Amino acid sequence: MKIVLVGYMGSGKSIVGRQLSQVLDANFLDLDTEIEKEEGMSISSLFEKRGEIYFRKKEFSTLLQCLDSNEKSIIATGGGTPCYGNVMETLSERPDVITVYLKASLDTLTERLAEEKAKRPMIAHLETKELLNDFIRKHLFERNFFYFKAQKTIIVDDKTVSEIVDEIVATLF
Repeated sequence: MKIVLVGYMGSGKSIVGRQLSQVLDANFLDLDTEIEKEEGMSISSLFEKRGEIYFRKKEFSTLLQCLDSNEKSIIATGGGTPCYGNVMETLSERPDVITVYLKASLDTLTERLAEEKAKRPMIAHLETKELLNDFIRKHLFERNFFYFKAQKTIIVDDKTVSEIVDEIVATLF
């Protein structure tokens, strides 16, 4: 079994994925980390040196490698992963995969990401919370179509990581 976590950056995919993997005694894979290991450079450097098209192809091939593993795994995707190519269709066709959308409100994402801007090249240039909020709103409008294709949706607002993990486990079993 593979559980694939999707959602916007800042929704908690990595931190929830790590704890969920411990609870379910499964391997944890962060897609961005796997790509960085394979490429020998950071995601931002990869974007800069090879471009987004190369990155998206690499992202999809790395996701397929993770899915083809025989191990029980929790996979945290990048925020854009489900929105390119036929990723969500590929995931839904696999009987061993359950997709979970970690849905955070615009306000939650703005608050979380305002504190992490420096670590996230995609939003580092946004100088005010208002600009950040507008940026997220636009992206969510474009991406929600793909996120809502997930088999399960878990609202993460005002919940601890443990509460989110417990809710995911409760919906699975």
